[in-house]
Amino acid sequence: MGDPGQCPSPWSPHGSPPTLSILTLLLLLCGHAYSQCKILRCNAEYVSSTLSLRGGGSPGALRGGGRGGGVGSSGLCRALRSYALCTRRTARTCRGDLAFHSAVHGIEDLMIQHNCSRQGPTAPPPPRGPVFPGAGPIPPDPCDYEGRFSRLHRQPPGFLHCASFGDPHVRTFHHHFHTCRVQGAWPLLDNDFLFVQATSSPVALGANATTTRKLTIIFKNMQECIDQKVYQAEVDNLPAAFEDGSINGGDRPGGSSLSIQTANPGSHVEIRAAYIGTTIIIRQTAGQLSFSIRVAEDVARAFSAEQDLQLCVGGCPPSQRLSRSVRSRRGTITIDTARQLCKEGLPVEDAYFHSCVFDVLISGDPNFTVAAQAALEDARAFLPDLEKLHLFPSDAGVPLSPATFPAPLLSGLFVLWLCIQ
Repeated sequence: MGDPGQCPSPWSPHGSPPTLSILTLLLLLCGHAYSQCKILRCNAEYVSSTLSLRGGGSPGALRGGGRGGGVGSSGLCRALRSYALCTRRTARTCRGDLAFHSAVHGIEDLMIQHNCSRQGPTAPPPPRGPVFPGAGPIPPDPCDYEGRFSRLHRQPPGFLHCASFGDPHVRTFHHHFHTCRVQGAWPLLDNDFLFVQATSSPVALGANATTTRKLTIIFKNMQECIDQKVYQAEVDNLPAAFEDGSINGGDRPGGSSLSIQTANPGSHVEIRAAYIGTTIIIRQTAGQLSFSIRVAEDVARAFSAEQDLQLCVGGCPPSQRLSRSVRSRRGTITIDTARQLCKEGLPVEDAYFHSCVFDVLISGDPNFTVAAQAALEDARAFLPDLEKLHLFPSDAGVPLSPATFPAPLLSGLFVLWLCIQ
């Protein structure tokens, strides 16, 4: 994907907009991105429209005395309707911009807080003010997602977890658990910042079950943070570097916000993408690859309707799902033996345990217990809600679409995103 063109969000760390002069200065710095995604113009117009409501810079002035109260709230509703109209007009060119997605959800959040109707008068675009270089606070690091979010919202960001291991079994973002056939190449993720594809083949000639033999991960080009990087792993070839031989995001100022680490070369690689709040673990066990991810909600939801086939989002298509009740097995391993082998590392008879039994029986390989155990440990480390760690056959999830994610308490993910190439 080309440069997403991230531009500043209009929210400050204290809940009130920065001065118009800062945004105007950034407008000059962001000429290239501005020509593509015009979210900066929308941000600047919104900030200018609300300057008179700030009460001399008081963070509470924009709140208008609570939900639906006061003249300030009425003026804010007009400004928010104008802001929403502006974002709709530039939506087509801003699809890959985190600041754009953040602004859209921030508008929705504030309109709900202030009981603003979607229909009504709008604020006219204000005149642009002069530029005062050096004005305002130093913005937070644009390539430190978690730090920026915590500074903005005074709480940690939300994360989602997905995994693929063994046959493969797929745990989706919303806690579906599927055993899949999915022979060939299938996308686990396909959004505006990250693409992950798993390639699977049968565990044996004529077998229905498959295992992942190859993983391809693309970290898409992103502003001053990283160049596009491709990571590719195959069975017996789990490199500790990207395809170009690098171990970070490149020579851009935020290049270190993408890195590869390995404590066990050839069997365990961890990729950290701090600029999008994402950590990925890739493992090799028993001749197959497993994938586990912890990803920021805003990143996971940044996809369009055309990017609807993602196993981490919707799980396996119904035609590709297998029952975990095994009707045939390879070798001499019995069901009782498989259960005993799996029970040693998986004492809770949850979806991970049943997947382990399935894999051991269908492959005839006791080493397949390791994949399920490792997947459970990754989930324990990655899941924000440990009550969701153990899934059982009665559990159900909710299919994921861009609209089903909860908006952050106060959107505006990246404040003052500097768009310098």
